[in-house]
Amino acid sequence: MSSSAPNPAARLRGFRRPAWLSDPKVLRTEVLAGLVVALALIPEAISFSIIAGVDPAIGLFASFTMAVTIAVVGGRPAMISAATGAVALVIAPLNREHGFGHLVAAVILAGVFQIVLGALGVAKLMRFVPRSVMVGFVNSLAILIFMAQVPEMTGVPWPVYPLLAAGLALMVFFPKVTSVVPAPLVSIVILTVVTVAAGIAVPTVGDKGELPSSLPVPGLPDVPFTMDTLTTVAPYALAMALVGLMESLMTAKLVDDITDTHSSKTRESVGQGVANIVTGFFGGMGGCAMIGQTMINVRVSGARTRLSTFLAGAFLMVLCVVFGPVVSDIPMAALVAVMVMVSVGTFDWHSIAPRTLKRMPAGEITVMVVTVACVVATHNLAIGVVAGSLTAVVIFAQRVAHRAEVTAVTDPDGTSVVYRVTGELFFASSNDLVGRFRYATDPARVVVDLSAARIWDASSVAALDAVEAKYAQRGKSVEIIGLNEPSARMHRTLSGELTGGH
Repeated sequence: MSSSAPNPAARLRGFRRPAWLSDPKVLRTEVLAGLVVALALIPEAISFSIIAGVDPAIGLFASFTMAVTIAVVGGRPAMISAATGAVALVIAPLNREHGFGHLVAAVILAGVFQIVLGALGVAKLMRFVPRSVMVGFVNSLAILIFMAQVPEMTGVPWPVYPLLAAGLALMVFFPKVTSVVPAPLVSIVILTVVTVAAGIAVPTVGDKGELPSSLPVPGLPDVPFTMDTLTTVAPYALAMALVGLMESLMTAKLVDDITDTHSSKTRESVGQGVANIVTGFFGGMGGCAMIGQTMINVRVSGARTRLSTFLAGAFLMVLCVVFGPVVSDIPMAALVAVMVMVSVGTFDWHSIAPRTLKRMPAGEITVMVVTVACVVATHNLAIGVVAGSLTAVVIFAQRVAHRAEVTAVTDPDGTSVVYRVTGELFFASSNDLVGRFRYATDPARVVVDLSAARIWDASSVAALDAVEAKYAQRGKSVEIIGLNEPSARMHRTLSGELTGGH
């Protein structure tokens, strides 16, 4: 008699063993990367809490829950999600006008929106982001990271500058000695020891705000569960969901390019939603992918798995709750040096090299500049990406529209004329199509040959209808030939229907 009991070996055959479980070197890299990111997250999370108008602990809690949750449910391994400035800017007015309870409710609702948008396939829109926008996104990101460090380098005691220079030097030259320990971690430890041992008075992490002394506790937002509350928080939640998804998906695509691997953008979209819901129930301010910290994790530290993301969140809480006094003594100069190195390493210097600019089409350069300008002006990566993409669409439409040509050949006997149309026919190119025919002087029979053209939209069908109507008014016949199957199908479906048959 055969047994129907499941075979444990067969069940485990499909289980993929994480690389860090079997390779001590990978494990060391992931653990140290998570520690470096956790240290870098602390001042950032506190700063974003101040922007949102909440207690520093709220931003730190959000960074903890976002990182830990996204490590499990996200689509992009090694990407860091935490409290971010973009989200803080969106929800700050809600917290200011309606209180912290409404902010938490908006975070939870934003998570729901992100899950819905992810399930609807919003991630597929990433394929419409041109390369020039991506380059502009990366360069503007590098500029924003550097600009965020400028306040920490101005109006500070003079010892900050030699500490900053020492930190940069350590990160440049230490990897030449060994890569066993990440250079940023070495730099942070050495500069902290030096400042504490020598009693050097410089701004520290503790100056940013008080670190939490206990773990977050889950609970419901303190708001009335009414339709009025929903209508109040929904606009902010939707804005947060869209900004968060935009930054997260762009960051995921950037990490894909850096690591030469593919990630599920749909899973990432849904994962961001789940992470924000969890964060909201733990009283956090919400967040999305953190591009600067992701670059520290992936490019600087060499992390490639979910373990580094998970440990970044776990170490963050351990550092705050257990080692709070020690972490508070870390000089800001050490963390600023790390972020400056991230900024320099993130910028695509090849994209602005004279040789590259000389060969690149003017339209591509324009799109890149528009993207960078909008991001730097608004400090919002999502606005820059949208502006750059729209600019690219306009430039592409103008370029393609100019390729629609009409040439006429009249038969020797003068009884007919053939108009050959070449190019792509859509709203931009078909608008002036009607004016390319000689209605008054053409013979009685007119042939429009579209074998070298394609109809893309209703505007093109309407233009062809107008051509036929103008010839008909003069008692002349028009024959349209050469349509490929998709164009013929669209023409059959819409011809005569767009103007009521007149």
